[in-house]
Amino acid sequence: MQDTSKQYDAVVTTCRDLFINKMKDYGSAWRILRLPSLTDQIFIKAQRIRGLQQNAVRKVDEGEVSEFIGIINYCVMALIQLDKGVVEQPDLELDEAVDLYDQKVAITKKLMQDKNHDYGEAWRDMRVSSLTDLILQKLLRVKQIEDNSGKTLVSEGIDANYQDMINYAVFALIHLNEN
Repeated sequence: MQDTSKQYDAVVTTCRDLFINKMKDYGSAWRILRLPSLTDQIFIKAQRIRGLQQNAVRKVDEGEVSEFIGIINYCVMALIQLDKGVVEQPDLELDEAVDLYDQKVAITKKLMQDKNHDYGEAWRDMRVSSLTDLILQKLLRVKQIEDNSGKTLVSEGIDANYQDMINYAVFALIHLNEN
């Protein structure tokens, strides 16, 4: 599991660097996005990955890696929005946004480590396409929870689903980096 922790950190560093650079370009404009809008952005990226995995012809010269990175960053943004709420105008400076990013990723990594302990790193034997399907399944769950005004009877909340999507996307990127 030591390798997993290092690989996880390497993937997150790439995602975090992109998040920082986009914050420098655009500021925290994403803070105006409501959760369903973020969920839809993640859904678009996951659908594109699935299309790339199924279609022989690609018309846009971007692969799965950039889309998985986008899923991770949009999920982190969604976790931040869950805590801070939606605003009418961008309100986060770079340092605060990065601190929040780091907090959300640390909690999500801890969840991954706990689950990895219990599941014995089963994800290592999974295909990237299966991880993509699991992300899409989580997205459909989140959409249903959003349609139910955030209420669940026996299921985990939206935050746990976003965390799982982050972890599945990290696993997919680890697989893609190994190949």
